[in-house]
Amino acid sequence: MNKLLAIAVMAFALSSAFAADPFTDAVQKAYAPYRTALFKTNSNSQPEAQQAMQQAQQTWAQIVAQFATRAPAPYDRDVRFAVTLAEVASVYAQAATEVSQNQLPQAHETLEKVRDLLADLRHRNQVIVYSDHMNAYHSAMEQVINEGEKLLAQPDGMQRLTAQAGVLAYLGEKLTAEAPAEYLKNEEFITLAKAQKKSVDDLQAALFALDAKAVKAAIGKLKGPYSRMFLKFG
Repeated sequence: MNKLLAIAVMAFALSSAFAADPFTDAVQKAYAPYRTALFKTNSNSQPEAQQAMQQAQQTWAQIVAQFATRAPAPYDRDVRFAVTLAEVASVYAQAATEVSQNQLPQAHETLEKVRDLLADLRHRNQVIVYSDHMNAYHSAMEQVINEGEKLLAQPDGMQRLTAQAGVLAYLGEKLTAEAPAEYLKNEEFITLAKAQKKSVDDLQAALFALDAKAVKAAIGKLKGPYSRMFLKFG
């Protein structure tokens, strides 16, 4: 629970910051093929996963070539800047090998490290982007998904899960409140954001009704709306 509160406080504290440097902008553009690679390694098509991995690797190689030896502000004082870029490239290489061996679930888990490395890089340099709000929500959502049924089996599980759902609802609100202006004018984003919000509303409604069966069903429906939103706008 403390971890979830820390995530919420961090998201709130950084909510007013924004990116306006060429490296962060380039990484945000590179995030699109990265999200596709994550999505494709979570499917059953090795050829599609290989194609997505190739695109993600090529895009990242361009970023390394452009920025590794000349980091723009505010990253120019980060002694681990070039190291982190190399670590991301290494993660991509490992995931590509796993995809070539048709180990798609393993490749998907490997690729998750890219998100963490880039989030840590931005955090070290006091940069916040919309993806960080998506990441904060994702962390809280995964905790609910992974621990939900176990909590329900405990005497105070319904109450504890209700508290976690409250944090999830707060972080979910940030996905709209902190969205770029162009997202808020995009009908697809609006539709996906409504679906994401409904998934949390349904969970809270089931918890307030003390309906364990409905709670389990609602937990199972959290990931889909988020994943669709993340793939296009995360």
